[in-house]
Amino acid sequence: MNLYGAGGHAKVIIDILRANDQSIDILFDDNDLVYNILGYHVEHNSNVQGPLIISIGDNLIRKRLSLSLNIEFGKAIHPSAIISQEAAIEVGTVVMQGAIIQSCTTIGKHCIINTGASIDHECCIDNYVHISPHSTLCGQVHIGEGSLIGAGSVIIPGITIGKWSIIGAGSVVTRDIPDHVLALGNRCRIIKKIE
Repeated sequence: MNLYGAGGHAKVIIDILRANDQSIDILFDDNDLVYNILGYHVEHNSNVQGPLIISIGDNLIRKRLSLSLNIEFGKAIHPSAIISQEAAIEVGTVVMQGAIIQSCTTIGKHCIINTGASIDHECCIDNYVHISPHSTLCGQVHIGEGSLIGAGSVIIPGITIGKWSIIGAGSVVTRDIPDHVLALGNRCRIIKKIE
């Protein structure tokens, strides 16, 4: 497996790949000052090769890179994650330590399901979403493309979060949230529009 990005997110993905006894062949990064990460050499200005995981935490950057690269993408799922046989997870997605994904949930492309996140039955997570550590999505929640659910947030059943929105850490979401907004708090309320 190859990785694109040699920062903190890459370190966690390296741990996941090691836990699965998967080899790590090449790391790529645009930062010429980074030459090594956890003992792996980092290439610059090279032809990016697959299978590849984009190991960058920023949702928009992951989207731009995934659309610009015409290669095979892999995925990484830590063995401690609990995933229903009835769940579907697309390419490019990373599921970290202790995450739980329940029955009939779909996870899109190039998502991050972070440490200890809990996603219950029949949730729909669109492409490029980041579910932060220890967030809880109750049943039938829909998260729109590119949105970020902050650490420790709770979303009650049946809620829809729009595209490219941010839910602040520790929020309790009890109503639908539209596209392109920052919302936070208990009860979660919209703070501002974001572009």
